Parts: sequence; structure tokens; C-alpha cells
Amino acid sequence: MFLAILSGAVIALALVAQADHFGPAFISIAIFMLSLVLIVGVFTVARLMSLNRDDFRWVLAMNRLRHAYLQLHPELSSHFTTSPNDDFAGVLQTLGIETSGRDALGSAFHGLQTLPGMLTVIVASVAGAIGGLVAVGFGAPSVVVLLAGIALFIAVEGFMFIWGRRAVRGLDPTLAPRFPTPR
Repeated sequence: MFLAILSGAVIALALVAQADHFGPAFISIAIFMLSLVLIVGVFTVARLMSLNRDDFRWVLAMNRLRHAYLQLHPELSSHFTTSPNDDFAGVLQTLGIETSGRDALGSAFHGLQTLPGMLTVIVASVAGAIGGLVAVGFGAPSVVVLLAGIALFIAVEGFMFIWGRRAVRGLDPTLAPRFPTPR
């Protein structure tokens, strides 16, 4: 839905740009429309992060069930390909996210490969466009317009990255590990 709204806004802005030749009316309408797109994007990313937290909880619960199976029948361990541990490392292993070894670099970029991560980049780009448009609206030179766009992109990307990290780290206390990964 967010991408449909973004696409529609870009098409509408193209029509306004044709009529106004990127004049003051275009800048005003573009800032307003892109601000709405930005808000929808932030709420979309928030919902996706909520869904990812739910997925994390379900994987953690499955790991606990797997641990119980292995306590009852340890001989079945060779049949399980995912972790029986309910700590963060065990959940990441079950999800197929490597935290060490040759695939660790891939896991460092895992956040960008997720739907919330990719939409965060798009949302930050919309914010950067708004920053550039505001600078244009004030008659700033091209360098300032570019720097304003880059600064807002980096600020929103950073904010949403920190928000996403806190969302993953701030789990319900009932999800505290009971069967941590042996060290």
C-alpha cells in the first residue's frame, strides 16, 4: 500500500510539474504530498517491525518446543536442522541468520534485506527529497539543496535504524531465555 501511495504521489507531482514548471505551486504541493507519503511510510515500517517482533516470538516458542522434544527424546537431535535454544542466538540460527563465520558479513546487511529495512531506505529517500524541496523553496543554492537532502536522508535513516534495533532488543520479559545456547 505504501509503494502504491508513493507511486501515485510521484505521478501526481509529475502532472503538477508539467502545469507549474517546477514553480512555487509545485514546491508547495510536493512538500505537502511527500510529507503525507513520509508519514504513511513511517507507519508502514512500524507495522512491519511489529509483525517481525511477532515472528520472533513464534520462532522462540518453536525453539522451546524443540527443546522439550529433545529433552524427552535426545536421540532425535540429528533430525532437527534448527535450534532448540530460545536465546537471541538460537532464534537467529533458526531464522537462518548467521552471526559468525564466513556468512557474518551477510548477516551484517540482513537488516537492509528485510522488508522494513528496504522500506526504511525508501522512506528516508522521501525525507531527503522533502529536505531538498524545502531548501529550494527558500531559494538555496544547489549545493545547499543537495546537502539538505543528504542530511535529512541520513537523519531519518539513522533514527529508523535505532528505532528498529530497539524494537528487536526490547522484547517482553516473558521471552527471557530459559534454554540459552551453550557457549
